Amino acid sequence: MGALSLLIFLPLLAVAAILLLPNRLGASFKYLALAVVLVQFGLAGYLYANFSPTVGEFSAVEGYQYVEQLPWIRMDLGTIGTLEIDYFLGVDGFSLPLLVLSAFVMLMAVGASWNMENSKKGYFALLMLLNTAVMGIFCALDFFLFYVFYEVMLLPLYFLIGIWGGARREYAAIKFFIYTLFGSVFMLLVIVGLYFSVQSPVSGAHTFNMLYMMNPENYIQGSFFDFLGNSYEVLGIPARMIGFIVLFIAFAIKVPIVPLHTWLPDAHVEAPTPVSIILAGILLKIGGYGIIRICFGIFPDAAADANWWLGLIGVVSIIYGAFNALAQTDLKRLIAYSSVSHMGFVLLGLASFTAEGISGAMFQMISHGFLSAALFFLVGVIYDRVHDRYIYNFRGLAGLMPKYTAYVAIAFFASLGLPGFSAFIGEAFVIIGTFNAESLQTGVPRWMAVFGSIGILMSAAYFLWTLQRMFFGQTRLKGGEAWATALTDLTSREQLILFPTLALALVLGIMPSFVFNVLNQSVLSLLNLVSPYL
Repeated sequence: MGALSLLIFLPLLAVAAILLLPNRLGASFKYLALAVVLVQFGLAGYLYANFSPTVGEFSAVEGYQYVEQLPWIRMDLGTIGTLEIDYFLGVDGFSLPLLVLSAFVMLMAVGASWNMENSKKGYFALLMLLNTAVMGIFCALDFFLFYVFYEVMLLPLYFLIGIWGGARREYAAIKFFIYTLFGSVFMLLVIVGLYFSVQSPVSGAHTFNMLYMMNPENYIQGSFFDFLGNSYEVLGIPARMIGFIVLFIAFAIKVPIVPLHTWLPDAHVEAPTPVSIILAGILLKIGGYGIIRICFGIFPDAAADANWWLGLIGVVSIIYGAFNALAQTDLKRLIAYSSVSHMGFVLLGLASFTAEGISGAMFQMISHGFLSAALFFLVGVIYDRVHDRYIYNFRGLAGLMPKYTAYVAIAFFASLGLPGFSAFIGEAFVIIGTFNAESLQTGVPRWMAVFGSIGILMSAAYFLWTLQRMFFGQTRLKGGEAWATALTDLTSREQLILFPTLALALVLGIMPSFVFNVLNQSVLSLLNLVSPYL
């Protein structure tokens, strides 16, 4: 078994062990889950440390490392040909940082689950199953395998929200499931169309190999998604543009972008804290990763034609998410809308099709991943103590919880893009890349960079206003003395979870080369793939 297979399927062993152990050993489930994610994080770190940053060919297997490729499904279909599906894994500069991020966020989620009391067997089994699906998504290079992991991810999330969530958990779980399933059902149609449009240059059979789908020479002349001929049109729209739009919508729901974002605040508000951490830290990044790997990689011509609209959607998401965050009175909902705004920078950077913009978008995904996880954990700390998140029910918390206040202040300043922290690097590179896009004639105008900058200003407004309302001034709590007694400061376990997150934000803010060095060659290779169509 290769390193990537071990990374993916190790949590499945934990699922089997948890399900086999009797309920009376429920206290051991969290230790088993913790052991698995610690090994996973160590393995991901080892792969990252031994990754060669000079290798990076986006559309060829030579550009991927730790590759595992085995025949999985072979079936003779008669006159149609042979069904060819491979167990095909590999990572490059785009996927490996997200693998490390996922392992890190999963470690935080298990730590946040330490006091879970209800149905511990089912909870930790579902958490580990979700872990397997997420890791598989970032490693899969066969579109069929990718889709399997993508769909498996829905099941544990649905139950984790629907069973362990808040008062409106069923509504939030169903809404999340329907939104995501809507995108993935139509994605399947595009996958099938691509399958029948592409032939393996080795066997001549139809294939789900993503890398073959990125090469125009592997498309059958006159096929539905013929790369060169665009021979099919639907209502006057080229089939390749339709394929791009369908896949983009499927991944944009995950990002999420306006107006496909409405599932996110409900899911976050109702989800338990560990699931909110996973939603913000990992799930949203799957959307951005899918746009890069699949939408841009397989449909570079359509992506080049649509990038002005992608940039506009990114700007709208930045501004709309920021104004909504400013209007919230529920602390968790405020952070959920801030995620919509911050992920808008990702789409804007990707649309610029500049090295700075795409690198900034990836850096923003990684930075937002662990910072948003920290923010949702901090909300969970106060909710666990008094079961309330309403901003105006708290005032003067700095006097009661000085350590908690310090961590919140650092997390807020890091998230709003203060120089010296990781979010500043991501947002600054996105703005630089977008501003430079007009000079490089990639189709994105400079006014988008200007309006994107307004989102940074709005981030400062809603974070600092929340800090002022909740933590400073004379202490006033809705619950009075009972709340004052319950609002104890951070425990050692809580600080152990939070400190590495905020330290990482500072380290990457000062030394962004830890990410950029791994990322750079893959970014340049992607630009070489898209640039002929700009």
